[in-house]
Amino acid sequence: MENKRLDFSGGKMKITLPELEILEFDSNKERTEYFSLFIQHPIGESRIKYNFGEIVIADEPASKDLILHVGDETELSPDNWRKLGGTLAKFLRSHHIFKLFVSKEVLSSIQKEDFKRFLEGFFLGNYRFNIFKKDSANEKIAMLIESVDDSLKSELKKIQKLSSIVNYARGLGQLPANVINPSSLADICVEMAQQFDLQVKVIDANELQEMGAEGLFSVGKGSASQPKMIVIEYTPNKSTDEQPIVLVGKAITFDTGGYSLKSVDGIQGMKYDKLGGITVLASVLAATVLEIPKNVVGIICTAENMISEVAYRPDDIIKTLSGKTVEILSTDAEGRLVLADGLTYAQRNYKPHCIIDFATLTGGIVVALGKIRAGLFSNNSELSDQLFESGEHTFERLWPMPLDDDYFEFIKGDDADLKNAGGREGHPIMGAIFLKQFIESEIPWAHIDIAGAATSTKAENYQPKGANGFGIRLMVDYLNNLK
Repeated sequence: MENKRLDFSGGKMKITLPELEILEFDSNKERTEYFSLFIQHPIGESRIKYNFGEIVIADEPASKDLILHVGDETELSPDNWRKLGGTLAKFLRSHHIFKLFVSKEVLSSIQKEDFKRFLEGFFLGNYRFNIFKKDSANEKIAMLIESVDDSLKSELKKIQKLSSIVNYARGLGQLPANVINPSSLADICVEMAQQFDLQVKVIDANELQEMGAEGLFSVGKGSASQPKMIVIEYTPNKSTDEQPIVLVGKAITFDTGGYSLKSVDGIQGMKYDKLGGITVLASVLAATVLEIPKNVVGIICTAENMISEVAYRPDDIIKTLSGKTVEILSTDAEGRLVLADGLTYAQRNYKPHCIIDFATLTGGIVVALGKIRAGLFSNNSELSDQLFESGEHTFERLWPMPLDDDYFEFIKGDDADLKNAGGREGHPIMGAIFLKQFIESEIPWAHIDIAGAATSTKAENYQPKGANGFGIRLMVDYLNNLK
């Protein structure tokens, strides 16, 4: 099967960002093939009422005027502008319109920050996943903007780059486990490092076992594709002695639940159990492409949780990289085991400014928060507040959850230091309080459980169905605003 967007040449996946080719600034370019955008607010007592985001083509012969109805200006939230941009992109594609012109008059009618959000929504809404569909066209919608403002151009190009990276991450997240596994994910990271001049280290299963990372090793040893820890380092061109921000991601490329086997319904969609690791990969890539002046390290703990004669079992006791032992109550509570070794590795090998981990960790966070917000657990109020504000700004929203030490009693081991499950009560907190045991008290740390927020159940406005790239724009906002 020909792959339209992802190049697997040489067994590696070349990183392509096609959205970078679709934005132009040229007031003198011939525009006869372009449709022109017009923004329309409600007009007085007009008898014709248009819905928010409704788009019409002017009722004139051969007209190429597109009228986007945006509703009452006073009721437009920041995210509504993103939704309008995504709605426009989907309308254009469904009507096979692939060239759009935005005049200086339209630009002047919208606040600068609102137009930036509108464009972000447009680029994100321009994404779709069709690489496995035969003869499926993959045209991108080109946008021509009439502007000579160099500052605006620079800001819009940054939005274009970030949106392209989010869309790339969505594509990776959507890939099935017969295409992406720990080995091919490591290849992707090596390819990314080569393309973007990053430092990368891939720690294979033998090395994991030798160094005592039995959490990650045990989870992945039952698969033909063995587990790996992937470490990616970004250092800005203007080197800084600042402590790095370390991101740790769970990337279970497929989760059967192991011997604590998932149900027929529960196992569907477990290709998405890698999305924490994809968020980390893409966040490091974004820091690189956008030249954010912060040292950033990404640690991706990747495995397949499978069943075989060598897979780990309930009642096993394993020794993590930290030296702490864990009694296995459920092989389906595997994410916390791989993250525990990633968190320990981060503290042993770096002196982090902070550690932030991303994981599709618990179904309990979906019960608690649905798909609207991700769960935010932290041992540091300043870090928690900063991440919460970035979530509000990007609309990748978080909600602070408790981490009282009292919860530790639920995961205190009988025959080992810890047990990897604590029952159904306070289920998402059980995962977070487990991870907290692997964090030195003086290191600011946040755990973001994206089990609900990382996927969308349907395609609408700027969100696709499936993997939606949650957390990447949030992390870029956090890094940009970090003092």
